Amino acid sequence: MDWVAVVDDDKSNLIQAGQILSENHIRVTALRSGTALLEFVKNSKPDLILLDIRMPEMDGFETLKRLKEQLPAEERIPVIFLTGNDDPDSETQGLQLGAMDFIKKPFVADVLVLRVKHTIELVRLQRDLSAEVAKKTEEAEKRAKENESLSIHVVQTLAEAIDAKDKYTNGHSGRVAYYSREIARRYGYDEKRQDEIYMMGLLHDVGKIGVPDAVINKPGRLTDEEFAIIKKHPDMGYHILEKIQEMPKLMTGARWHHERHDGRGYPDGLAGDAIPEEARIIAVGDAYDAMTSHRSYREILPQSAVRKEIENGRGTQFDPVFADIMLKMIDDDTDYNMHEK
Repeated sequence: MDWVAVVDDDKSNLIQAGQILSENHIRVTALRSGTALLEFVKNSKPDLILLDIRMPEMDGFETLKRLKEQLPAEERIPVIFLTGNDDPDSETQGLQLGAMDFIKKPFVADVLVLRVKHTIELVRLQRDLSAEVAKKTEEAEKRAKENESLSIHVVQTLAEAIDAKDKYTNGHSGRVAYYSREIARRYGYDEKRQDEIYMMGLLHDVGKIGVPDAVINKPGRLTDEEFAIIKKHPDMGYHILEKIQEMPKLMTGARWHHERHDGRGYPDGLAGDAIPEEARIIAVGDAYDAMTSHRSYREILPQSAVRKEIENGRGTQFDPVFADIMLKMIDDDTDYNMHEK
């Protein structure tokens, strides 16, 4: 049974949250202060903490700071803030501190239950996948001479976990991998290199595992602070994948798929041929899928509009060679089948 600690100085909020969660077979521990929470987690490890922001003596922000100082990284418990207002500054501060999401008060029962269960399931999946990758890495270090490759099943599972964080996309990583492999095939890569770039494409967004759901799924325009958080995902992805010795180039797509041909991309501001070739290919596939997928603020773009954007980005955002290949793929797709279904 999932276990949630609810921290709120308002007794009525504790009772309401407790009833809603208990009726949905979730174990609940109610606490009235941040101090009580810090004492509680010394000997107890719930799956999730619902933490009120406005509390006397020690507010939710200070409580989360102390919680992170008290618990080692591998034992940290995911936190969702409870808030009674829509203050964007509070959301930004909470996300920067590491909160995974926000839930508004008064509670909407279905929303509370879905967000709690989704967060617990996602964190559990992330930990299972991290453990699997760590296991594979450890095995590789012990058998380095055997040149054991990472299982495609593990990579696909990890890609699905990445896509699950974004409720506005479905199968993004798989489509980017497919488009990247097709560009590589048309460019002349042999089958082995096509498979390599497919794997890179599957994991190009792996760093988003470390980005709070509330930022990834925000329907409106991101603040500068939130965009700065998003921009960290290439570096996070690089550090996740660099330890996989069996596939030393796997981290290439993760780190450099947001670089631009004109040098105005991130995280390293590389330009032209200084950007690894595979990353230049993935960048085109990634941009194409972004335009041909559903978003909270728009539907799939018409094929003519997508083609025009790729053409306009040729030589600035995209390597001209790979942009031209994508343009040919668009022209070949006469029934416009290359998009999110």
